[in-house]
Amino acid sequence: MDEKLPEKLLRPYNPKETEERIYKLWEDSGFFNPDVCIEKGIIKADAEHFSMVLPPPNVTGNLHTGHALMLVIEDIMVRYARMQGKKTLWLPGTDHAAIATQSKVEKLLEKEGLKKKDLGREEFLKRVEKFAKESHDTIVNQAKKMGATLDWSREAFTLDEARNVAVKTAFKKMYDDGLIYHGHRIVNWDPKGQTVISDDEIVYEERKAKLYTFKYSVDFPISISTTRPETKVGDTAVAVHPEDARYKKYIGKTYNIEDFCGVKLEIKIIGDESVEKDFGTGALGVTPAHSQIDSEIAGRHKLESKQVINEFAKMTVGDERILNKKTTEVRETIVNWLKENNLLEKEEETTQNVGTAERTGAIIEPLPKLQWFIDVNKKIPSRKNKSLKELMFEPVKEGKIKIIPEHFEKVYFNWIENLRDWCISRQIWYGHRIPVWYHEPICIPKTGKEDQTDKCKKTVVSIEKPICEYCDAKYEQDEDTLDTWFSSGLWTFSTLGWPKQTKDLKTFHPTSMLETGHDLIFFWIARMILMSQYLLNEIPFENIYFHGMVRTADGKKMSKSLGDKAIDPLIIIAKYGNDALRMAMIVGNTPGKDLKLDENDVRGYKNFANKLWNISRYVLGVERSGELKKELLDEWNSLGKDITADMENLRFYLAAEKIYHYVWHRFADEIIEKSKDTPEYGATLYHILENSLKLLHPFMPFVTEEIWGMLPVESMENKKLLMVEKWPFESAFGKPYDK
Repeated sequence: MDEKLPEKLLRPYNPKETEERIYKLWEDSGFFNPDVCIEKGIIKADAEHFSMVLPPPNVTGNLHTGHALMLVIEDIMVRYARMQGKKTLWLPGTDHAAIATQSKVEKLLEKEGLKKKDLGREEFLKRVEKFAKESHDTIVNQAKKMGATLDWSREAFTLDEARNVAVKTAFKKMYDDGLIYHGHRIVNWDPKGQTVISDDEIVYEERKAKLYTFKYSVDFPISISTTRPETKVGDTAVAVHPEDARYKKYIGKTYNIEDFCGVKLEIKIIGDESVEKDFGTGALGVTPAHSQIDSEIAGRHKLESKQVINEFAKMTVGDERILNKKTTEVRETIVNWLKENNLLEKEEETTQNVGTAERTGAIIEPLPKLQWFIDVNKKIPSRKNKSLKELMFEPVKEGKIKIIPEHFEKVYFNWIENLRDWCISRQIWYGHRIPVWYHEPICIPKTGKEDQTDKCKKTVVSIEKPICEYCDAKYEQDEDTLDTWFSSGLWTFSTLGWPKQTKDLKTFHPTSMLETGHDLIFFWIARMILMSQYLLNEIPFENIYFHGMVRTADGKKMSKSLGDKAIDPLIIIAKYGNDALRMAMIVGNTPGKDLKLDENDVRGYKNFANKLWNISRYVLGVERSGELKKELLDEWNSLGKDITADMENLRFYLAAEKIYHYVWHRFADEIIEKSKDTPEYGATLYHILENSLKLLHPFMPFVTEEIWGMLPVESMENKKLLMVEKWPFESAFGKPYDK
């Protein structure tokens, strides 16, 4: 019967010859866009929607295995929803990732012997934008190679003009509601990058350290311990527990230290219940300007805050022994001084978690800085007098947002309970400039308004550059930019047109699903819930599905440092095909758990793609004769409903494994073998093949679409692309995403 078969089916399956052509076929069809699907009658205009935003990759590099896993899982979700006849939108975009991208470009400039200040802000930003565009194009191309059916007509960028309007609108509303304020608070300062970073961007490294126990002076009654003696020249108090019998009699007393390595100190003994009586000496030296915890203690007791370290991690007090010297150098100087004055009581080896900046590696210095903050505890009248903390907490607690796997809910709640005001300003050039404008100091009155310059607004928060009504002075914009997570916090709705009330916003928000890595629960997810709850009074997504980290076969973290052992998804695709990589990434991959990716598994699924190709060659070569075998049809229907239940409940790892085993071991090894002696099996073989292709399509879209295109038209009515064919089973298993 070979003369009936398409010529290419007679050759072995070749992913290299297939995948680019098939993706172009999909893209040209327009079916990634739900509007086109409606126009062409593929789905109904009133169909239920399924929407999801792509977690926007940073425009800093290439696709890695984590991105690949994300794209595979999300594409499976989207293809399944589309085949169910849902109005399906998967919205793509990229993130400007301000600090990361600027850092990359600065390193490139260093190779040219240049610094950003040599270029100036405008020229430097041109360099960054060029780099970001090149990186964006690479990322988009790689996403297409992964087979991602994203609606490219709706692509967004966190720093494009539409998102810029959304960011400024959000900032102004929050400022007008008193949620954004300008204030002095302790922040995480990166002395190398010369910018504030958030708590969540600190990388803690376990390092060896020394714990020093000492007294400020010979007659000081209490000993304290520290790993940072250099900060002690900024101490203003010693805190003890109010009920600690050892120290109770000293509470309220103040001691003047005339000479602590050349610095005068005034130390007040205070009682504070946060101090642990049984930890160390039971006493804490309070340095309000250089510790978040100490700053909070100082606030409760109205203590002075004395800054002794500057933005370059150098000392700002003392004599020639410590003044203008690096903190690491001063530490040794002060320890030697303590020894010389018989004040050092004990020196112990210890380990501590040292906070470092993720992008520069510098040790973080907690510093008091004038910055822009979001108040997470202020009550909001327009939101039933709830705070942002409460708005973040409630939808997860009440089950409006489901987290999969469920145990991450506890992590989320714990983070919110300990959340401090969010510092949103950054001292970098790349990013959304803060929409705050400052009036020039000199007023040149406008004609006829000579006596009204006292009405000039000195500070204006505005989406557009303001013009003074009373004088000809100009307004200068704040130099700082916004934390990247401020703009990406708007992602689910700014991409749908907000602040305009668009059709997309009405149709697709709240989004159905957010699929991402659990490491983003604080950076991004919590902030999206905050922004959507506050600005739209609705949740940003109904479900959160966490994937794990991709690791090597022996459990190591996948990184470039592994050399040949690291798996580059594009190299793997070139060797084995996209479908093989997708199956290797999904079978056995449960939500939230790390995935051990073995190249041997990928090779095995390449063999499965070939097996499917050979099965199709055989089935298409037989006569489509006989009645459907009831026992096989019942068996098949039972399997299909089971797989459908797995799909709806996000058990993709089980669904993929079940259809894989059925096609290879039941269909190929048993049913087809038996059919060789029974010609009337033809119709049954066709039925199983057609529907197996449908069930396999979300997992192995390229080979299934290629085979689908070769099936005889007369075997199906109104044959369409497989990607928009109807899923062959209705659900009888309750609501989707049941836990």
